[in-house]
Amino acid sequence: MTISVNAGSLPSDELEDRKDLAPPTATPLGGPMRTRSRRIFTSDDGRIVSGTWECEPGDSAWDFADRGEVIHVLSGRMTCEEKGGAKTEVGPGTTAVFPIGWQGTWTIHETLRKVFVIYT
Repeated sequence: MTISVNAGSLPSDELEDRKDLAPPTATPLGGPMRTRSRRIFTSDDGRIVSGTWECEPGDSAWDFADRGEVIHVLSGRMTCEEKGGAKTEVGPGTTAVFPIGWQGTWTIHETLRKVFVIYT
């Protein structure tokens, strides 16, 4: 089976799951941050989930204690700061890996759309 989606061309109103960013995904550090997403694939054992995700600007704390994530940014930009580590600027065309155990903050400067793969 091959699944093919042009995640960058999906209109925001076609992203199915709409909610405010909240634990256990991440904790907003200011006001509400609206997210929209669409799952594209979930493995039979649930250990791999892939899709596209969009989030409005704001600051949030992330804790990948029990999972990791690989992202590829389609639009928007953010600054990622690992706890006790360096800041990394992420924007369109950037791929970033957040290994299991990563902790830090994401500052989303403009609405961010990414393709993600979450793994446990």
